Amino acid sequence: MNEHSFRGAAPTHRSEADDPTSLLQRFGSDEPLSLDAGASLGPWQIAYQTYGELNAARSNAILICHALTGDQHAANIHPVTGKRGWWETMVGPGRPIDTDRFFVICANVVGGCMGTTGPASCHPDTKKAWALDFPLVTIRDTVRAQSMLIDRLGIPSLFCVAGGSMGGMQVLQWAASYPDRVFAALPLATGARHSAQNIAFHEVGRQAIMADPDWRRGRYLDEGVRPRKGLAVARMGAHITYLSEAALHRKFGRTLQDRDAPTFTFDADFQIESYLRYQGISFVERFDPNSYLYVTRAMDYFDLAADYGGTLANAFRASPTRFCVISFSSDWLFPTRDSRAIVHALNAGGAQVGFVEIESDKGHDAFLLEEPEMFAAARGFLDAAASARGIA
Repeated sequence: MNEHSFRGAAPTHRSEADDPTSLLQRFGSDEPLSLDAGASLGPWQIAYQTYGELNAARSNAILICHALTGDQHAANIHPVTGKRGWWETMVGPGRPIDTDRFFVICANVVGGCMGTTGPASCHPDTKKAWALDFPLVTIRDTVRAQSMLIDRLGIPSLFCVAGGSMGGMQVLQWAASYPDRVFAALPLATGARHSAQNIAFHEVGRQAIMADPDWRRGRYLDEGVRPRKGLAVARMGAHITYLSEAALHRKFGRTLQDRDAPTFTFDADFQIESYLRYQGISFVERFDPNSYLYVTRAMDYFDLAADYGGTLANAFRASPTRFCVISFSSDWLFPTRDSRAIVHALNAGGAQVGFVEIESDKGHDAFLLEEPEMFAAARGFLDAAASARGIA
């Protein structure tokens, strides 16, 4: 594919929205998912992956919560892209989240497009995609869905819930909503609410999608088109926020792309331009545009303190969960001050908490990359928690 163009044929892979290449739990109309918007889903389904083995005591389960552009394929080959799992640096045999020791679960979020019910899924009545008829969802809705999955799997409580960015929001919501079901919590590169700046970036992305003529007011699947250009631009803008200026300079600087001099056109003269266009194009192949609208909106609505009288500490009052909060020095999307606010609230609520700020110039995406200090902190926290819970 020409990385300097938004053109390209539509992907020919199976419909992951309804028939995912992963494990699946279906819930009938008698087991609806209640949503914060006042609606309920039923029937509905949730897609997930597992790694490792559940022990006899059912005490070694770790739930991994994915970020905005992630999915359930955390530590396996992605069925659409053929790429390695998005958190294989952290999850696997001998990794900090050791699948020789722990039973790891990762589920696609509600509103996603990789098998959990969302706007790209088939509406049970119309037999067409839900599109914008799908109700708005929240982080708490996704956590509620995950809790129903964990119930279905017969796991009374989780050893740990872990995740970064939007995944970290889910970790915090789990600890607030189900404190007796979460022994340990590992939120990385996240915050207890979405900032005005982050909401603004998301709105730019949503408007890019909706401005694409092929969006068709969300009914593009019915009409056999996709707002590819709009989604690609949304991804390009968001991807900039995942990096730091230092990382951009180190990787690209002002280096030209496959040329010795500027072309004096609007072609991708610079490597950074070519890189962003590639990111946009590759994202279009695996993500549903309407899902992008819904999941970004779920992040925007997240404000944990607002659900507890405006005081974040109330969300964690006398929590039995032990926490390790990790931030990165160059993350300007969820800066360290957001993590410190979580730590202060946990301390005020009487929770057991450790905090690590990792020096890194890799920006927000550092939690997905090779960061030895992060690996050491996560491993040490999990080892100590496992010992306290009696997990060998």
